[in-house]
Amino acid sequence: MDAIVIERISKSFGETKAVNDVSMSVKTGELFGLIGPDGAGKTTLFKILVTLLRPDAGQATVAGFDVVKDYRRLRTMIGYMPGRFSLYPDLSVEENLTFFATVFGTTISANYNLIRDIYVQLEPFKNRRAGALSGGMKQKLALCCALIHKPDVLFLDEPTTGVDAVSRKEFWEMLQRLKIHGLTMLVSTPYMDEANQCDRIALMQTGQILAIDTPTGVEQLFDKPLFAVKATETYQLIQDLRRAPFTETCYAFGEYLHLTTHAGVTPETVNRYLIMHQHQHSEVKPIQAGIEDSFMALMQHG
Repeated sequence: MDAIVIERISKSFGETKAVNDVSMSVKTGELFGLIGPDGAGKTTLFKILVTLLRPDAGQATVAGFDVVKDYRRLRTMIGYMPGRFSLYPDLSVEENLTFFATVFGTTISANYNLIRDIYVQLEPFKNRRAGALSGGMKQKLALCCALIHKPDVLFLDEPTTGVDAVSRKEFWEMLQRLKIHGLTMLVSTPYMDEANQCDRIALMQTGQILAIDTPTGVEQLFDKPLFAVKATETYQLIQDLRRAPFTETCYAFGEYLHLTTHAGVTPETVNRYLIMHQHQHSEVKPIQAGIEDSFMALMQHG
C-alpha cells in the first residue's frame, strides 16, 4: 500500500503556478526525496499534504486519508518539520518536547524508544532555552517534536538548510535509523548530494516533476558523452567550450567544468580544440553523470 498518493495536484498564487499537475506516490516505509532548487514548488506541495493549504485542483491522500476531507483526522497521524525553526524559543528543550507530546495526548516516555537515539544528544541541554541552541541542536529538537506522537508519515521540508556539513551528515544518519521503525518519510532538499540518501527521488522544477526513480535510475537517464574539463583560465575555458562545435552544454562543477558533447567526441577531440585556443595545463577525462548532471539535462530538454 502507498502511504502518499498525489493525483494531478495544482496550486497557484495569482499568476504564479506553484504546483502544476503533479502526480506521484510514496510507498509505506519508504524514504522519499523531493529534490529541487528554491522556488521549485516543494514547500507548497508539502503544505498541501500536511493540510495547511487546499489545492486548486487534483486530490491527495496520506495514510489513506484525503488531505481536504479528512484533515482533522490526518493532523493527528502525521509529523511535520517545516523549513524554518518553528518551536518556542523561550521554552526549554524539555518543555518544548513535553508541550508537543501533550498536544497529541501522549507523553515523552510513551514513545521514547522512537526518539531515544536523537534525544540522548539533547539531554545534556534539556534545561536550555530552545532559542539558545546551535543550528544542529535546533534541528534535532524539531525532529524529536515531530516524532513524539509516533506519526504514520513524517514530512521534513528542507530540514538541513542552513546547518553545517557535519550536522547535515548526522541528520541523514538519524533518518536512516528511523527506517528501522517502518516510518514513511518524505524529505525535500535543494542539495543534490543528499539525493543518494533516499530510496527514491523526484526531481522538481517550476512546479512540475521532471523525473521519478531511484538515485541510480535518475543518473542513468543521462545518455550523452560527459567530460570533466579543467585548465588554467577557467572563465575563458567555459566561454571557449560553449562556442565549440561539439558542445551541447557546459557548466561549472567545482574546480572542473562538466561538458556534454555530441556522440563520437573523444577526450583527444576536446584537447585539440583547447590547444588550438591556447589553453594551458588542460585536463579532459570522461566521467559518469551524477544527479545534478541529470537534473540540468532534464531542465534543458524537458
